[in-house]
Amino acid sequence: MHFDFTEDQRLFRDSVRNFLRSEITSERVRGLWESGPDTALWSQLVELGLTGVTVPEEHGGLGMDELDFVLLAEQCGYVALPEPLVHTALVAVPTLKEIGGGLAATWLPRVAAGDALVLVGLAGWVEDGDRAQLLLLERGGELHAVDPDAAELRANASVDPSRRLFTVRFNSAAEAIAGTAVVGAARDRGALGAAAQSLGLAQRMVDMAVAYTGERKQFGKPVGSFQAVKHHMANVAVRLEYARAPVYRAAWSLANGHPRAALHVSQAKLAACEAAALAAKNCIQAHGAMGYTWEVDLHIYMKKAWALAGAWGDTGFHKQRVSDALFEDKLPIGAGATF
Repeated sequence: MHFDFTEDQRLFRDSVRNFLRSEITSERVRGLWESGPDTALWSQLVELGLTGVTVPEEHGGLGMDELDFVLLAEQCGYVALPEPLVHTALVAVPTLKEIGGGLAATWLPRVAAGDALVLVGLAGWVEDGDRAQLLLLERGGELHAVDPDAAELRANASVDPSRRLFTVRFNSAAEAIAGTAVVGAARDRGALGAAAQSLGLAQRMVDMAVAYTGERKQFGKPVGSFQAVKHHMANVAVRLEYARAPVYRAAWSLANGHPRAALHVSQAKLAACEAAALAAKNCIQAHGAMGYTWEVDLHIYMKKAWALAGAWGDTGFHKQRVSDALFEDKLPIGAGATF
């Protein structure tokens, strides 16, 4: 089967990329660590229609799907976007669509218009919970609609200062609105978003290391001309290139309801996060002693990559799903298991 993105999808990606790279600088990200959420930045994302990309047209959105958004999520990773745009488009909106009914009819138009922020929290915590007007929280395998004003939120530290985590306690009488299938789908879409962002983060770290080693000189030559440095960058480039296809396939599988979409998501997240982890390791080494200092911007992207590796199912969770699929097929690795 031949697969490629359409010209419209690529043009949309390019326009979003140009905006993000001009607006989301390393200095701006660092500033938000101290000042907190940037309402002006979120308003810009709303004005571009990005909060409504996956909202159905009848609710004021663009009616696109996971495959349309995955390229945008990759660009969000490249700039380490400190706003819950990927969460909104890939997790909250599709979850509301699956729940349907009055909840979707009420909140989807507000999300598209930027009038409300809806966030999904699994395993007892949620990102940016203090900013939301509605929380969809998992407990006991069920999803509950929770008013943030009626819940107790406690801030938690993250290795990524841009990631504002909250544990949430809420009334046990809160309405259960969906079961395990919707919870699982939300986790898979979140994992897809983490994988796509990891691709962007890995590419950004490589670009930074290439630029640095091209300027830094030893023995009268750029450090980047040394064979050992070239090997480090080449190893990351290969791992990154081979991670792209699984991420794009996972997006296609979710958008088209493929029966093995969950497996494809796990493969994608493992491949993308491993590529980002290798990028962090090799690029910090390429920066030398400077790479270990907090002042080097590489840390912005490295630490977000580390944080995403454990989000929406850690490495053990996703490896277990791949392992279970192998045994389910009763086929040895390489014997033609239909993944």
